[in-house]
Parts: sequence; C-alpha cells; structure tokens
Amino acid sequence: MMLVKNIITNGSHKDFIKLVQCLDTELHSRYGQLQQEYDKHNTLENIQDVVLLYQDGIPVACGAFKKYDSNTVELKRIFVQPRHRGQGLAKQLIQYLEALAAEQNYTWAVLETGIKQPEAIHLYSSRGYEIINNYGPYSENENSVCMKKALSQQRR
Repeated sequence: MMLVKNIITNGSHKDFIKLVQCLDTELHSRYGQLQQEYDKHNTLENIQDVVLLYQDGIPVACGAFKKYDSNTVELKRIFVQPRHRGQGLAKQLIQYLEALAAEQNYTWAVLETGIKQPEAIHLYSSRGYEIINNYGPYSENENSVCMKKALSQQRR
C-alpha cells in the first residue's frame, strides 16, 4: 500500500483543477452532449473546501463541498484517477469531506450523480447516502440521481 496524504485546500489549487479536468473528460465520454447541461453546475470559483489525496506525492483523488443551505453541504467533484480505483480512496475522501463539513456545523450532505454511474451510486449508498427526490437544478433532470446523508454522527 502506498503512502496516502491528504491536504485541505480550495477550488483554485492546481492539482484540484487538473483532477477535475480528468473527471470532466470521463463524464463527457459517458454522457456526451448531455454533460454540457451539467457543466454550468460544476464551476470551481465558489468552492472553498477541497480535499486532495496524494499517493507518493502524486495527486490521485479529489473531492469538495460547497454550502447548499445553512444546514447542508453539497458534495462536488468527487474523483479518483482510474488506475488508483479499488483501493478505498473514494471512501477515505468522502469521510474526510463529511468530517470537515461536520466540523463547520453542517448537519446534512447532499449530492448529485448520474444514472450512467452505477459505481458512484453504489459507493454513496455504501457510505449511508439515501436516494432522495432530485433537488435544485437537477429537479427536472431524469438523468440525475440525488442523495442525502445526515452528518450528525460525524460530530465529536
């Protein structure tokens, strides 16, 4: 097992931007033109809470959250480089993000993923997220799957 290091930063970090570009390339390959509908919801300028995971000094995974409402964060831009998948990095990443959000007194996390990402739906379900009615900009989108989880158990 390689050494995994995490850093907390914001949406302007160069490694976060590079990983998000890889994520966007993957999403465009899965969804094609449909992904353009989502691109407007995935801007980085208002993201202040980012976790990056490194293995042996190489950025291999990223995730972020932004305030959704006074009690809720929205997880955004969760991604693990394909060659580093299957090592539990996404679970670590989600755990770091949830703990960081709980430390900031948020009580809920929501997220949106897509119907063509069954592995993501399975991952989030395994971490305690439950499917909810689509919210906000995804409310009318039949390709979206929205999920929610209480963060209260994360608090110390």
